Amino acid sequence: MEKLSWFERLGELPPGTPFTASAAREVGLNHNALHRLTVGGFLRHPIAGVYVAPDVEDTIPLRCAMLGLVLPANCFVCDRTAAWLHVGDRALAPGEHLGVPPISCYRPSDAGRLRNGLSESGERAVRPRDLMELGGLVVTTPLRTALDLGRLQRTADLKLHGMDCMLGMGVFSLDELVAQVPRFNRQRGVVELRLLAPLADGGSESFGETALRRRWIGAGLPRPQTQISVRVDSREIYRIDMGLEGLCFAAEYDGEQWHGGDRAVHDEERRRWLEGERGWSIEVFRKQHVFGQQQDADQRLRLAFDRVRRSLGLRPVFFH
Repeated sequence: MEKLSWFERLGELPPGTPFTASAAREVGLNHNALHRLTVGGFLRHPIAGVYVAPDVEDTIPLRCAMLGLVLPANCFVCDRTAAWLHVGDRALAPGEHLGVPPISCYRPSDAGRLRNGLSESGERAVRPRDLMELGGLVVTTPLRTALDLGRLQRTADLKLHGMDCMLGMGVFSLDELVAQVPRFNRQRGVVELRLLAPLADGGSESFGETALRRRWIGAGLPRPQTQISVRVDSREIYRIDMGLEGLCFAAEYDGEQWHGGDRAVHDEERRRWLEGERGWSIEVFRKQHVFGQQQDADQRLRLAFDRVRRSLGLRPVFFH
């Protein structure tokens, strides 16, 4: 009977729209009820303080509506929350989609920071052209979001991944991104931003691909082309994560989320065909090869690159 009463009370809330914990309390759903309904799959809890039915389609307008329920009017959304609004879960850090990420919500300089359990907040200097409206929210533009992610995230991989995601939207160019870096001179994170911004590539489709590409460049190899199209009779049948088409040398990152089970069999068949029919040499990397103190991606890439060059009668490259 208790669960039935929860469903009856849930029915008193507007169907198909997000609602806050305080709105739920008004119809008799306390924190325990919301928690148990969420664990049971009868609600989703995408951001702190906001709930929505599980069958409601995840769209940008829905995300804006959820954020609009909890954000003050005199602030703007930035960093990974802005990136999440622009491109979806691809912008989140690894594993972040499994939890409830805090909202990156700032005020213009001298307006004070927000102090609550929902947000990562503070003050930030912005120009009018840095902001746009998205679904009724004030959000940093894709270009400003890229610049902030490229200097303020925790690791170099996250910084580059954020810029890759924003660049992949196709609304600004790599030259435009690099040209904006000097405006942050003497500000936090600008030294690494100067190094990483020229390396951004909108063709990266995952955090793992971005990290592997950074290992590739760090190993001293020529900058790779991303998402190389492989065609038969003018029709694309495969794409390769990254590589040097002139040498038929490539590297791919197999993440746990997208390359397990039946997908692993497909990947193996695809690579056998690429190697046998098209002469590609493809190095495959997993998480343990790219991350952590034991990662060996850079060493493997150097060795494989020289092996391919020797097979083509080219002189080896001497890495420093």
